[in-house]
Amino acid sequence: MAITFARRMESLKISEIREILKITQRPEVISFAGGLPAPELFPVEALKNVAIKVLEDSGSKALQYSTTEGFAPLRKQIATRMNRKFNTAVNLDNILITSGSQQALDFSGKLFIDKGDVVLCESPTYLAAISAFRAYEPRLVGVPTDDNGMIMDELEKILQISENVKFIYVIPDFQNPTGRTWSVERRQHLVDLANKYEIPIIEDNPYGELRFEGDILPSVKSFDTKGLVIFVSTFSKTFCPGMRIGWLAADPQFFNGYVLIKQGADLHTSIISQMEISKYMELYDFEAHIKIITNLYKERRNVMMATMLEYFPSNVKFNYPQGGLFTWVELPQHMNATDLLKRCLGNNVAFVPGASFYPDKQVDNTLRLCYSNMPEERIHEGIKRLALTLTV
Repeated sequence: MAITFARRMESLKISEIREILKITQRPEVISFAGGLPAPELFPVEALKNVAIKVLEDSGSKALQYSTTEGFAPLRKQIATRMNRKFNTAVNLDNILITSGSQQALDFSGKLFIDKGDVVLCESPTYLAAISAFRAYEPRLVGVPTDDNGMIMDELEKILQISENVKFIYVIPDFQNPTGRTWSVERRQHLVDLANKYEIPIIEDNPYGELRFEGDILPSVKSFDTKGLVIFVSTFSKTFCPGMRIGWLAADPQFFNGYVLIKQGADLHTSIISQMEISKYMELYDFEAHIKIITNLYKERRNVMMATMLEYFPSNVKFNYPQGGLFTWVELPQHMNATDLLKRCLGNNVAFVPGASFYPDKQVDNTLRLCYSNMPEERIHEGIKRLALTLTV
């Protein structure tokens, strides 16, 4: 008898980013590829103290099975911060702790998508979300975007002609991969359209607090009047990705389904990690920690932007992000970013070609650069090498 896999495996592809990251482990490579936080900002010493405190105070609970929904004090802390930061009106009963926000995306696919259903998203959009949703065999439809986010007129045109649209997936703040941020008007308009067509929205917001200039914008969830917006976020970009603690905020009509799915997937997320983050937020200034991160990333963005302005050819376009981890580069039409990467790797510089970020079309002349993980001097040198390769 021949061994066969499920048909859904045919739609899954190896992550291009993960494959590139294998190469970038070499110390000589200047990598702008993975969206990695700066490891020197991980609060190692504080977490040593926190780990001891958790085990001394609640060791038996920290090492035991726990509830699927998550550690109640942490859920309350998350709800309080969401309401203060993003103008939402949630409470701990809306919060489900997940194993990173990636698990929340996978669960969203499991909750909503049947084979052949339609999922709408920005074009381009987050590669790992595409991978998570594709496992459930939908038809992914990219909605055109500009510097203010998804174009609402284009979205409505698609909604008018599409059947079985299960949800709209968006990253409104410092989007991965483009670094763009939606205008407040687009956020309100998106909710208006979701209400009109009765379609849920998955708002993926891992970067919203990492703003360099101006005030944090109100979330899409803040405009939600029918409970159609599911807010997804994580501590991976504001704290430590290795702890794998994310969450989703949803109204009961969706929340209970997510809980059932999580019970079948892993019972609950690491309770000791949840307790450690909660204890850190009790004992230390979490807002000050985020401020340290944003100050460093702002400096690194400034170095990258200045070096690109100085050395990139005039026919290469890029955006100027106001926060987050990424900028997006558009090459002349005749250039192929994958071919460029091969040449850049010869000069020990890495980035991610943009083709994989498009859900339903082939675009070969774009690329994503991440500035969060390299020190300023390496950013300067890496962009110079990239620019030299562009002009050869």
